Amino acid sequence: MQTLQVDLGERSYPIYIGAGLFGRPELLVPHIVGRQVAIVTNETIAPLYLEEVKAALAGYAVTSIVLPDGESFKNWQTLQQIFDGLLEARHDRKTTVIALGGGVVGDMAGFAAACYQRGVNFIQVPTTLLSQVDSSVGGKTGINHPLGKNMVGAFYQPQAVLIDTASLVTLPARELSAGLAEVIKYGLICDAPFLAWLEENMQALRALDQAALTAAIARSCAAKARVVGADERESGVRATLNLGHTFGHAIETHQGYGVWLHGEAVAAGTVMALEMSHRLGWISSAERDRAIRLFQAAGLPVAPPANMAPEDFLEHMAVDKKVIDGRLRLVLLRHIGEAVVTSEFSREILNATLSADYAALVDRLNHQ
Repeated sequence: MQTLQVDLGERSYPIYIGAGLFGRPELLVPHIVGRQVAIVTNETIAPLYLEEVKAALAGYAVTSIVLPDGESFKNWQTLQQIFDGLLEARHDRKTTVIALGGGVVGDMAGFAAACYQRGVNFIQVPTTLLSQVDSSVGGKTGINHPLGKNMVGAFYQPQAVLIDTASLVTLPARELSAGLAEVIKYGLICDAPFLAWLEENMQALRALDQAALTAAIARSCAAKARVVGADERESGVRATLNLGHTFGHAIETHQGYGVWLHGEAVAAGTVMALEMSHRLGWISSAERDRAIRLFQAAGLPVAPPANMAPEDFLEHMAVDKKVIDGRLRLVLLRHIGEAVVTSEFSREILNATLSADYAALVDRLNHQ
């Protein structure tokens, strides 16, 4: 097992990474207050891991709250199911909410914990690669709105993050690839040597090699922890973690939540960010193409949906959280391993990026 630390002063917390951690009470118990625990999970994860986690909580009054599975349920109605479960079981201010599931469960359980009786204890137990390397760390919680993804939420840090890499064995291949999009992101924005490591180890990661997965998760979490420790509420450097997300969130919202997985939309959105970085003269075509090939090797889409026009992107991007005073800011690359948040680009460059023929670009790469 590896242990990392998110350094936020008195609100600092550990990230435990290893195989077979669900059944280890000594990792959970020190972070529980009171005698009540509510495990929030979903219909897919509950049959797989709920009983194992409950067994590690012997002696506690445990309430299980099982939600429907899917991004389309990340809304007010499903959030109310969590509050209903807490209130019906009479959970008090010393309860601990445990999020057992992927990013949707973690975001909603965390948001519920931030709101319930104005804030209760919270532990993340992520079960997908995407949630393990990204959404479970850093305290971003929330739900989607029909007009924009993750537009309603709160910054609310967990007491601990427990990452059991063995849970990835049951993860569908498409979900694994979606998580790899966020792993690749860290190499692009702040760790160029990691990008080279990923190129060498992508096959092992997709084959669920435990050593490779543990190494990739640890390196990704370490990068996220550094950024969150420096900028918890995304006033500066933390925004670079959103490389490709402004374009990607537009894809998710336009297509309908859950049609494209978050990581799939981020991959295609990152290709658009790379194309724009190239058009600005910041990265070479070879650097752009290198990243595209890595996304392809991870089994991810690298072109936006054919049914999205530039005006569709602009409509959704107008409500992005990085818009300030009506001015759109984007995360782009100055170099491989160096991201920047900027509004210093022309409308012509943006429109050219949105209008680019990505299918032709990908076809050309595939025939080189």
